[in-house]
Amino acid sequence: MKEYAVERIEKKRVINGITEYFLKWKGYPRSKNTWEPIDNLFCKDLVAEFEKSEKNKAQSNNNRRKIVSSEGDSKAVIRLKKLANEKNKKFGFDRGLEALKIIGATDSSGVLMFLMSWKNSDKLELVPATLANLMCPQIVIDFYEERLTWAPHIGNVKIKNSRRLAKKENAY
Repeated sequence: MKEYAVERIEKKRVINGITEYFLKWKGYPRSKNTWEPIDNLFCKDLVAEFEKSEKNKAQSNNNRRKIVSSEGDSKAVIRLKKLANEKNKKFGFDRGLEALKIIGATDSSGVLMFLMSWKNSDKLELVPATLANLMCPQIVIDFYEERLTWAPHIGNVKIKNSRRLAKKENAY
C-alpha cells in the first residue's frame, strides 16, 4: 500500500455526517488536491493545527462583528468611515458644514459622487452619494426631482393605431 504525505489542509466540509478535509499533497500540484474523510488521515497534528487556525479566524470575525454592532452603524456608514480614514479626507459634514444643494453627480471609480455646495462656503466638494443619502436625504430628493422628466404616455400610440383601424373599417 502506497502512502502519500500531506503538505497542508486547505478546507473542511461535512457531508452526511462525515467530516472531510481538502488536502494539498506534498510533491503534487494543486490540481491533484482531494477531499479525504478524517478516518483515512494519519496527520492528526495537521488536523489539530487546521482546526485551531479555523477557530482563531472565527473568533476574529466574531470580534469584528461585535465592534460593528456595538457602534450601531450601518454597513454603508462603516465603508464610508473606512474610505475617509484611508484617504484621511474629511467631507464637509465632518467639518461641521451644512449641505446647501447638489450641483451635479459623477461616477468616481465606480462610486456615485455628488458635487455639493455648502451653506456659508463658496467651495464645492465631491461627496459619496451614500453619505449624502444619510446626511441630507431631502437635498438628494430635491436633486433628483429637479432632473425628473416624464415620458409621453404610451397609450397614445395605441389610440393612433386604433384610429387608423377604425378608418380602414369604415372605408369598407
